[in-house]
Amino acid sequence: MTQPLETDEQEILNSYEQGEWQSVKTLREDLRQYQAYAAATLAQSGQVSIALSDEDLKAIQRKALETGVPYQKLIADVVHQFATGRLIERPGA
Repeated sequence: MTQPLETDEQEILNSYEQGEWQSVKTLREDLRQYQAYAAATLAQSGQVSIALSDEDLKAIQRKALETGVPYQKLIADVVHQFATGRLIERPGA
């Protein structure tokens, strides 16, 4: 027995059955173009603004002073460690 379709799935099926879908004649070209867009997006270095509590910002600034690193670099390093799976949580923390 098959499960009923979710609302968005049913809408897509209805659209297809009504003939609203058409093949893309330039599929390979379009795919290459979108892959190039994605690669360019991932290659860019971005600037992010985040809101931190005063307590957290002061704590980060203190840690940065202790280590002799600018606090923005420290934040970027922590984010990088998290993103690459190298930020390890201490037990009981």
